[in-house]
Amino acid sequence: MTFQSLDSSPVASVEVPLGAAILRRGAGAAQSVLRRYGLVAGFLAVWQIGSTFGWINPTVFPPLDKILAATWEGIAGGKLLDDIAISLQRSGLAFAAAVGLGIPLGLFMGQIRAVEEALDPLLQFFRQTSALALYPVFILLLGLGEASKVFVIFWATLFPILLATIGGVKEVDRKLIEMATTFGASRATIFRRVVLPASVPSIFVGLRLSATTALLLLIAAEMIGANKGLGFQVMNAQYNFQIPQMFAAILLLAVLGLSANAVLVTLQRRLCRWADLNQ
Repeated sequence: MTFQSLDSSPVASVEVPLGAAILRRGAGAAQSVLRRYGLVAGFLAVWQIGSTFGWINPTVFPPLDKILAATWEGIAGGKLLDDIAISLQRSGLAFAAAVGLGIPLGLFMGQIRAVEEALDPLLQFFRQTSALALYPVFILLLGLGEASKVFVIFWATLFPILLATIGGVKEVDRKLIEMATTFGASRATIFRRVVLPASVPSIFVGLRLSATTALLLLIAAEMIGANKGLGFQVMNAQYNFQIPQMFAAILLLAVLGLSANAVLVTLQRRLCRWADLNQ
């Protein structure tokens, strides 16, 4: 009894038209955007419609078009540009000082266990003390000028960077250090080629937390004894019951925070291409 072999000729591949492929990719991209930003868009739409039709109090929550109009008017007229510049100057100086002190000190403390154990209780004590609670002390020491405002932001942003750097150094795989030592690498080479690269992801976590903290403390610092800045504009507009202008300043603060985070994330991805970044 013989079996006849079935025809196993290859099936001709079906070519997808170019237009259909473009539509499919566009639909996939739209679906991805909708999953990521759909809830935000829905929230903004409910705000706009509810405020316009009086479902929510338009005095407290004005429509988004009025807030955007107030934002554009403030920027185009130059009224808010000075406030943005002075706020960026205050937070930028404090953040740069925190980076300049926190990263080197964290790298040093992370490698020398005795120093880290001696200073850790003091660091934890200061970290748990609210910077806003210490702000009156800074005002007494430095006055109501720029120095106290910059210093309170610096104080709050220092500890996330410092502790994240220390944690990053302590979490470096000791087998890598032992291997480098076995191959005759010097301590400077081990630090440059092993410890520092492995610590960079943790350092960036601290940088992103500090950038957010800098903007939060900026608002509080500018609400006391200031006559310029976005935080001052929030309070000034609230006192004068200029609610769209108040939300305009809040919107600009949110945009600055998102921009700073995006810059740090981009820089982290460039410097840590070898790491698995779960952004």
